[in-house]
Amino acid sequence: MNILFLCTGNSCRSILGEATFNHLAPGGWRAMSAGSNPTGQVHPRSLALLRREGISTEGYYSKSWDTLPVTPDIVITVCSNAAGETCPAFLGPVLRTHWGVDDPAHATGSDKEIDAAFMRAYSTLRTRIENFLALPLESITKDPLRLKLELDRIGSLLP
Repeated sequence: MNILFLCTGNSCRSILGEATFNHLAPGGWRAMSAGSNPTGQVHPRSLALLRREGISTEGYYSKSWDTLPVTPDIVITVCSNAAGETCPAFLGPVLRTHWGVDDPAHATGSDKEIDAAFMRAYSTLRTRIENFLALPLESITKDPLRLKLELDRIGSLLP
């Protein structure tokens, strides 16, 4: 199964989701990330946070959804509705869900406050990914309606 974490810039949240998912996922599951309007670079604080968490950053880069290596089975948008962001809509026959996360790239304040915003985004995504991977994956993927309901429920979980 291929999971796509999708946002606009593909520099923070979707990269954090992709790397964390791939770090935790069982064999046969793979995440990728993309943006509808990629910035062209991964935010340095995202990379630093992943390294601190013991997650490989090798091979992750900001990319467009036009260059995906495979068609995803599941698309998870991570734009924040609270911030008034418009999530891109991935076109195609895929299961879609929304896991809104505030964009830490827009955080302001001291270094400590900005780092905390990145950690909040990471912790939120990790909590949701762990809950997703705790599902009975083999059976639930055969029931798209149940899978959609579970993904939507997980999208509201906070650390």
